[in-house]
Amino acid sequence: MSKKNKKKNQIGKNVQPKKHLIDPKYQNTFWTTLVLIILIIFFIINNTNEPAEQGPYPPDYNPTTTNTINN
Repeated sequence: MSKKNKKKNQIGKNVQPKKHLIDPKYQNTFWTTLVLIILIIFFIINNTNEPAEQGPYPPDYNPTTTNTINN
């Protein structure tokens, strides 16, 4: 019985609330902004490299068949 009473009886024990690094009210906004900034940085890095070089056509490519489909 004494073990059960010790678990239920917590008088005088104050639990300190956790201090958050970011206010929970603004936490979703912070993470959304952070992800968008990272995506923008990757987009800029991806598009500032040298322009893509033109390579050879794939095997069995016939440019006359693609022009007739579009016309």
